[in-house]
Amino acid sequence: MSSEASQSPARRPTEAEMEEMTPDQLATLAAELDDVVVVQNLPKFSVPGTRAEKRAERSVAAWFLLSGLFAALFVVAFIAWPHEYVAPSEPGYQMYALYTPVIGATFGLSVLLLGIGVVAYVKKFFPDELSIQQRHDGRSDDVDRRTVLAQLAKAGQDTTIARRGMIKRSVGLAAGVFGLGAGVLALGGLIRDPWKGGDKAALWVTGWAPDHGAKVGNGFEPVYLRRDTGALGEEIVEEFRASGERALDGLRVRPEDLDAASMETVFPFRMSDLKDPKKLDHVLKESDVPVMLIRLRPGERVTLRSGQEDFHYGDYFAFSKVCTHLGCPTSLYEAQTNRILCPCHQSQFLATEYAKPIFGPATRSLPELPITVDDEGYFVARGDFNEAVGPGFWERKS
Repeated sequence: MSSEASQSPARRPTEAEMEEMTPDQLATLAAELDDVVVVQNLPKFSVPGTRAEKRAERSVAAWFLLSGLFAALFVVAFIAWPHEYVAPSEPGYQMYALYTPVIGATFGLSVLLLGIGVVAYVKKFFPDELSIQQRHDGRSDDVDRRTVLAQLAKAGQDTTIARRGMIKRSVGLAAGVFGLGAGVLALGGLIRDPWKGGDKAALWVTGWAPDHGAKVGNGFEPVYLRRDTGALGEEIVEEFRASGERALDGLRVRPEDLDAASMETVFPFRMSDLKDPKKLDHVLKESDVPVMLIRLRPGERVTLRSGQEDFHYGDYFAFSKVCTHLGCPTSLYEAQTNRILCPCHQSQFLATEYAKPIFGPATRSLPELPITVDDEGYFVARGDFNEAVGPGFWERKS
């Protein structure tokens, strides 16, 4: 290459001259305008249609087909694999534990194999080219932008992608299934209709709702506040059959069970749940039912929320344990300051002022559960929360 060629860029053609140029001429002009000199441009296969070329095409297509296969497996696993929580001691735990590894592995392999296919195609079919370019600064003009498109089209011809039907079909399949997988990943959470049931939809009501239980006379059976004793549902049922209601003394909560300035996590319990041990286990897994039962110190000054003046029972208050910021468990209670703490993003709620937020990103109070004590001395819920539990969403009313 002469020094004159490296320093003298090509003459810029007029619009009329460019209209008369072929795509190959425009591609050549693009290189010249960029002060690019192509020293070498050799195709990988000088003779089209050889066995070696066909083997290379099949090997590249195989990578794309494998990518499509794993993308399809990801879609199936994301939708059909058991994903609901199963305790380690229960049947089906191994399948549940493999859910995240399976969808992670299939999605990751799909992306990896797609990338390997692209790299393999570049290495096997892109021509061996050696180019030298002088450096330029500043914005490209209209001629540069027009000719570079022709240069890209020429690159497509040089890489022979136009006549690689097998590779085009396989990469199309891989990209299509991969796109489907990405769409399922993004929209998978919308498969379940959150508004099914209208006013009784899952976002509006929780397991504390009275009508979730059996009918008793003109109403429904009591909803007790129960603690998690660590016993499985089958063990609770067996003990109840052997000892009667005495077996439930450690399960249902009484006022005297809590010391002043203390807290306990409670869940809903109905006597009809004893007919099905799975219900006793399932309620502990429901994300919207955990409640913090807090006993304040005697004589603590309290500000009650309008409309909820009778939700508490003496010094006992029951607040949802689901943070109104992003749904983390507000699992810490600081007795000295009466603050309920969310460890995820440090939101703080004041238990003596209807659990209103006083620090952190949360902007709404924790919903309060209306409670009382029945004739036998056990805590029962007087109804469900009067507002939706958890983080905000467009349709919520509070």
